[in-house]
Amino acid sequence: MQKKSIRNPEETRNFPKGKVDLVTFEGVTFGLATFEPGWKWSESVKPIVKTESCQAPHTNYHLSGRLHVVMDDGTENEYGPGDIGVVPPGHDAWTVGDEPAVVLDITGMVDYAKKV
Repeated sequence: MQKKSIRNPEETRNFPKGKVDLVTFEGVTFGLATFEPGWKWSESVKPIVKTESCQAPHTNYHLSGRLHVVMDDGTENEYGPGDIGVVPPGHDAWTVGDEPAVVLDITGMVDYAKKV
């Protein structure tokens, strides 16, 4: 049995208009991401990771705020509180509205916003 708290993360990665707090258990990294109003992946994280679109696969639970996602093929979706999403690699995303989007992700945060 193990217990950790996301309130005491093992690592925090900051980027413009956002951050992700990370805790890992036996190969599973939980990431609590906070995306402030005005955050957009292509403006805040792309310069750090140097890929054309986000290549992280996300399986996440949306706690608050709204997040709009556009896949490289043009498919779009918007997520809000209570939504569970699966987003494959190859997308851009941004916060919608005046409230931060807070998301718990269990598949896409190992290398998220990690400098290359």
